[in-house]
Order: sequence, then C-alpha cells, then structure tokens
Amino acid sequence: MVKVRKGHFENKKKISQIFEDAVNESDDEKDICRSALGVDIGTSKTVFAKNGNGNGGKDYFSQRNAFIEVDYSKFTEKILQQNDICHYRLKDSIVVYGDGAEIFANTLNKETRRPLKNGLLNANEVNAVEIIKGILDDLVPDPEEKNAPLCFSIPAAPKKAESDIIYHEAIIKRLLDDKGFKSKSINEGMAVVFSELEKENFTGFGISAGGGMCNVCLSFLSIPHISFSISKGGDYIDEAVSSVTREVSTRVRSIKENKLNLLNTPENEIEDALHIYYDDLIRELVMTMKKSIEETSRIPKLSSPLPIVLSGGTAKPKGFKERFEKFLNQIEFPVEISEIRMARDPLNATANGALISAMYQG
Repeated sequence: MVKVRKGHFENKKKISQIFEDAVNESDDEKDICRSALGVDIGTSKTVFAKNGNGNGGKDYFSQRNAFIEVDYSKFTEKILQQNDICHYRLKDSIVVYGDGAEIFANTLNKETRRPLKNGLLNANEVNAVEIIKGILDDLVPDPEEKNAPLCFSIPAAPKKAESDIIYHEAIIKRLLDDKGFKSKSINEGMAVVFSELEKENFTGFGISAGGGMCNVCLSFLSIPHISFSISKGGDYIDEAVSSVTREVSTRVRSIKENKLNLLNTPENEIEDALHIYYDDLIRELVMTMKKSIEETSRIPKLSSPLPIVLSGGTAKPKGFKERFEKFLNQIEFPVEISEIRMARDPLNATANGALISAMYQG
C-alpha cells in the first residue's frame, strides 16, 4: 500500500534561496531570454509557447498533427484558401493538414493520418517530414534574431527503438535550425517537471500522457534520474475502442475528449470500452514506473516523499487522477509519494516547460 503523505525536503528554505538567488542574478545580468520559444511536438498535436507581451503570462497556439488526402479540384482548393485551411497539392490530390484535417475527417466520416506515430516520425508515411515542416512553418514564427533560443520536446526512447529517436530528434532540430533558431531538445517528462515543480525545487515525477505514448521523468533538483516511456497513449485507446465497437476512431476520440468522465458509470458501449482501455493504460504505466525504479541504482537518497504531476491530453478526462491513484495504492511502490496532482494546464504543460528551458539555455 502506498502511503501518500505530505513532506518537506530538509534545508528546503536554503535550497529554494539558492534557486531564487540564481534567478535574480540571471535577471540582473539579463541572462533570461524573454524572446525564447518552446515547442511541444506530440503525436496528436504540436503546441507552440511564447511569453506574453508584457503581461507576465504565456501564450499558446496549437495544430493537430494530422492530415487527409482529398481529390484535387480548383473549387476545393479555392475553398481551402478562403478559409485559411493548411494544405498543399500533391499530384492529383490535395493534402489537408493541421486542424482542418480533423474537420474534413469528421465531415467525410474518414480517418485522419498521422505524420507521427508513438511519439516519433511515422516511417510508414512518406510525406511525414514535409507535413511536420508545414505545421512548424505555419505555427512557429520566424525568430526575432538569428540563433534565438528554442527548446522542443522529444519522448524518452521506447525500449528497442533507441535508434529511431536519434533520427526523429535530428530531423526536428534541422527543421527548426533552418528557420534560424538555435534549437535544443528536452525530454517530455522533464519539461513537465520544469513547468509544474518549481515550488518543490524541480524534484519529483513529471508524467506526460499524450496521444502516442506516456512519458515519465523522475527529477531531483532539476537533474533527471529516470526517463522512460510506454508505447500506449490516446491513440492506443482510440484504436482499441474503435476495434471492439466498430466505430471510427475519429468519433471515439471526439467522445473521449469532450464527454468522457471516468468517475461516472459508463452509459453505452463506447464509454464502457473507454473505461476498460483507460484502466489498461494506467495499470501498465504504474507497473512500468515501479519496475523502472526497482531496476535502477541511480535513485538519490530521499529524505521526503515525492510528488507526481500528471499532464497531457490523455490525462485530461475527469477521473484520470483518481484512477491513477487507485492503481498506485494497489501495489508496493518503491518510493513514498507526497501527492498526485494534475498540471495546472494539462494540454500546455510540456510546451511551457520547453519554453522555461529555452529561456535559460542561452
């Protein structure tokens, strides 16, 4: 049984003061780059983050990482242009990508295709790089000055796919550097830590449950100690539910994102299947966390329990946190947990963490 209890790090005030002094010193020396940008390149969406214009807040913009091909006609092309829907011509077809692809798919009752799969560039889509380039060009503005800092998220390497992430990271970096940025990658789970665990001195678990996978990072004083991912996410749930209910996954995803409440009793076949596959994903996530901690020798000596922060679109339905805590309490977890909480802005936490990292990288 996991005992979730509140705790404080020894010398927390002293450690906090060190971080505060470092921030103040950086401010004085103008080392913090307010024009830096952050980009979360997820399987489902790309989210772009920047500092607000003098209001101390952050601004976020996003596009679906999706596309669909339709037959070419001058009329269709004109309509797309008039409505500012991202597209390009490919021989006798028009490739519609971004948010517009989802609209077309729902209207035509067809499936969208993805330039990314399981968090990485989709090797089965020959136009994957071109589509991601188009999304980045449309979403991310040109830098205010050459070599402006930008940080983009990458997943932790899934088991047996380490070489794939090297290719993925290199291509994304090239696309952003070609726009004039000095880009740098950040682990997706670590970005959640930067976004959500400042008061805990960047110590604890950051979890990003996205469309293609779930990423986990255990950080201690801003230093990542364990990073891993599981190749199950929102897409896995959508496809599994679609398979057993005979409903297209686009509609399943719409129900999941707009209506699902995991605290309520399922009212129909689709909701029942969503509950079943959410439980399967959460169970595997918790068990993989347990196994990864037990197998590592790099866990620092801890004087206090650790927080867990949940983020990402797959974690957004009501009841996800409660289900996660339920499964965690059913096992002997290797470290003590102080609390389990949702990110303040689950959909934008990774982009926010990437922005924070970019602000200090220059």
